[in-house]
Amino acid sequence: QVQLVESGGGLVQAGGSLRLSCEASGRTLSSYAVGWFRQAPGKEREFVAAISKRGAGTYYADSAQGRFTISRDNAKNTVYLQMNSLKSEDTAVYYCAAEDRTVPAVVRGEYDYWGQGTQVTVSS
Repeated sequence: QVQLVESGGGLVQAGGSLRLSCEASGRTLSSYAVGWFRQAPGKEREFVAAISKRGAGTYYADSAQGRFTISRDNAKNTVYLQMNSLKSEDTAVYYCAAEDRTVPAVVRGEYDYWGQGTQVTVSS
């Protein structure tokens, strides 16, 4: 089993940047594909980005494409989400999640392990 802890959230002005981290413990993160999801108040949790076990494949929601970059450092057991050109609509709690498929899923139900989330607030 793997435990996930997100960090790096905070308050940023529109147009600014943040880098989120998802650190794993309990089992090596290289055994898992990892996804980032977000949930805004009153809305469903939605897919943001995902990365395959070795980082060769990355996948993005339309809302993240071109602004966000997912990456991983398996030696550090950590996955990152670099978020640039942030908008007020990016405000949400961001969660990382892990699953053992070869091709990462974009559906939340396919993920087995979740972190506790980190708040991102973008002021306009």
